[in-house]
Amino acid sequence: MDRTDIAAMEPLPDAATDFVRRKLEDDHGYLSWLNTSVEVIERGRVVLSIPFDEKLTNAGGRTIHGGVAATLIDTAGGVAQRTTFEDPLDGDVATVNLNANYLRPADGDLRAEAEVVRAGGSIGVSEMTVTAGDARREAEGAGESDGDRTEVVVGQGSFRLFRE
Repeated sequence: MDRTDIAAMEPLPDAATDFVRRKLEDDHGYLSWLNTSVEVIERGRVVLSIPFDEKLTNAGGRTIHGGVAATLIDTAGGVAQRTTFEDPLDGDVATVNLNANYLRPADGDLRAEAEVVRAGGSIGVSEMTVTAGDARREAEGAGESDGDRTEVVVGQGSFRLFRE
């Protein structure tokens, strides 16, 4: 199944999007601790975010640790694969391979967008991009617009799909 096939699928049921949102934002210990939010969830595409927090920074407190971005792309890529299941609540997804290319330090809120490239019978591939807002600009109360975001990580993941 490729992007064209995914686009032809019925929209996700509200129960599935509500379930995923609750699992990631409230029920998952680590992702909840990171304050992960689900911004978009639709067939073949997911957008997740994690706000800047000093507890997530490297020594010096200015930039977010790369492992946080890796967690975000891994989760977004896997959840995007799950949206290709007829019923996203059935089955499971496990990461087989994850490639993260760090482009520059992240010093603001993180946002990961994942898109399914292919979802086969047992293996799926997603592409992910993480952008960061400018923490200094946000701290000054200037807010943030999409134009203020910078690409900080690009990645690709392969996922084992356990369809029921």
